[in-house]
Amino acid sequence: MKNIIVVGSGVMGRGIAYVSAIGGFTVSLVDVNEKALESAKNELNLIFAKGLERGKISPELEQQAKTNLSYLSDLPKACSEADLIIEAVPEKAEIKKQVFETMEQYAPEHCLFATNTSTMSPTEIASYGKRADRTIAMHFFNPVHKMPLVEIVRGLETSDETAETIKKVAEQMGKETVVINEFPGFVTSRISCLVGNEAFYMLQEGLGTPEDIDKAIKLGLNFPMGPFELVDLVGLDARLNNLRYLHEKLGEKYRPAPLLEQYVKAGRLGRKVGKGVYDYSKKEELVKK
Repeated sequence: MKNIIVVGSGVMGRGIAYVSAIGGFTVSLVDVNEKALESAKNELNLIFAKGLERGKISPELEQQAKTNLSYLSDLPKACSEADLIIEAVPEKAEIKKQVFETMEQYAPEHCLFATNTSTMSPTEIASYGKRADRTIAMHFFNPVHKMPLVEIVRGLETSDETAETIKKVAEQMGKETVVINEFPGFVTSRISCLVGNEAFYMLQEGLGTPEDIDKAIKLGLNFPMGPFELVDLVGLDARLNNLRYLHEKLGEKYRPAPLLEQYVKAGRLGRKVGKGVYDYSKKEELVKK
């Protein structure tokens, strides 16, 4: 295993590219959007710099990782020499299907396919190509370079060899792993969605402020982040998509809170737009003062 292609240069894709490069793999981060690629490159340079400043990586490792990392907009060309392709595009079946069809067409026969989905079926995603035995889910967590876990999810026809290879790849990236069988939402997303959705119901009912609800969860249940801090980080639209999927598959307990849907309709999608549950533009102004 040498060449890894990461498809999608959003928050998750760029994080996966970083830990892959740090792990010693040759990595291509691919996105058809040139502006998105440029944004990813700028942010990754900042992450490299912070890692160096805090002693997380050595100057030699930083230089080698940057040398290992390239940015491409041509997916067919990138796929042609891949040993592993990790798809990290939005959680929408039509987008993933289009990407997997291209991967299937241009990737070498030996290449493994992984999807960075947090809720969707790796069995269904595998059906978009013709190598179900070599397709698996690698569920990374945000921020990828800080969160220690990769949840590895086997589809119906994923081979033992594929699961073992992907486990070793994740470990080389410096990650802890769990290998589980497919079921909607896996382990972590089912719990996280329930907690986050319930927090929106609490806010909707006037139980407390976002700050107080987050503080209660962090200090009372020893969570590292409050549910509103977390949803602002991952994106309210992404959380809503996950809840709708789980609601469809697992029933009423995952019905999205109306307030969450209202926030998304208002364009309050989280940190990426400057406003979600919290208003980050005001926080930035306070920092500047």
